[in-house]
Amino acid sequence: WGCIPTKALLRASEINPLLHDLDGFGFAADNIRFAFARVIKRSRDVSAQLSAGVSHLLKKHKVTVINGFGKLAGTQGGLRKVSVSRDGAETAVLTAPHVIVATGARARVLPGLEPDGRLIWSYREAMTPTALPRSLLVIGSGAIGVEFASFYRNMGAEVTIVEVADRILPVEDAEISTFARKALEKQGMKILTGAKLGTIAKGDNSVTVDVTAGGKTQQVTVERVISAVGIVGNVENIGLEGTAIEVAGTHIKVDPYCRTGEKGVYAIGDIAAPPWLAHKASHEGVMVAELIAGRSVHPISPLNIPGCTYCRPQVASVGLTEARAKEAGYKLRIGRFPFIGNGKAIAMGEPEGLVKTIFDAETGELLGAHMVGAEVTEMIQGYVIARTGELTEAELKETVFPHPTISETMHEAVLAAYDGALHI
Repeated sequence: WGCIPTKALLRASEINPLLHDLDGFGFAADNIRFAFARVIKRSRDVSAQLSAGVSHLLKKHKVTVINGFGKLAGTQGGLRKVSVSRDGAETAVLTAPHVIVATGARARVLPGLEPDGRLIWSYREAMTPTALPRSLLVIGSGAIGVEFASFYRNMGAEVTIVEVADRILPVEDAEISTFARKALEKQGMKILTGAKLGTIAKGDNSVTVDVTAGGKTQQVTVERVISAVGIVGNVENIGLEGTAIEVAGTHIKVDPYCRTGEKGVYAIGDIAAPPWLAHKASHEGVMVAELIAGRSVHPISPLNIPGCTYCRPQVASVGLTEARAKEAGYKLRIGRFPFIGNGKAIAMGEPEGLVKTIFDAETGELLGAHMVGAEVTEMIQGYVIARTGELTEAELKETVFPHPTISETMHEAVLAAYDGALHI
């Protein structure tokens, strides 16, 4: 219900506008159309394939899987106890020296915006609609909100985004957010920032929402509303009461090694500290397993975890934004390179993009990297490796990038920070 099926949907939505711009590539086709039900089915099939693959891996590696609701149940003989129940009846009691809590999170629900499965959707309903709505209002412009907005707009729906912050993608660098907004608006999307919601009225097959933005209140009537206003950790009914485990908001407090306040109990993924990303959760699982096995491990640095948003154009980043770097007191060197200066991007018909690098002017440390454009979610890992390996501008400038590739923009953005860019 997360990363994989949404990427399958987004892939379809990337193909649709390309099919309607075939003339630019020298092709012609008539009666271009899509079967929306088949688009949704493919997404579910992809998800099922990956889920089956994980089940196979568990079986292959002799991992015992017990279906039920788990709950911490104290200790027994120095071991942790976990009670498992089905349909309200206890079916098993497990004991182990270590317990990892990975109960994840669910969509946050705002009063008056409770998903009803028909007019107001959470991400689950947004992934499995029976028909393509003609119009949508997406509330929230984080990664989830913008990805769904991008999918539905590129499939032909009229889309409006409402965001309470002063810009979309508020955790991203402000310059990248501005670039992404212009690109989305160019595609016909309507975006209202600094916005507040008023009355929400449901009709037979529509929703009317009063939205105040820029000092003006307007009524927005759409067929469906997608609520994408964050997540809530699943901390209820898992036996945290009476333990030394601390909960901040709806998330379990952990140390850099994912240890909770209760000896022998760890918490990983969306139930623990941000950023709430699948790759961060997976890496935490590996780290904790190796820690329990007695291996030497390194704690995860949040600033070395890449963030990716798979809208069109894509957005990816790692490290500090320009604003955060300035707040931290760094003297900066900043490099920028546009996709329009890259031969491969032009040849692909993807000249819309920007790469931005932020360096510590005194040490040459790469403080942050921020990208918007085609396939930047694949390229950001280069900068992640640079940060993890503690490389400076000296190594990055001397690195040879293959030509022609879009990744050359990454090299140019480094060179630009030191007044050495070649193609601008």
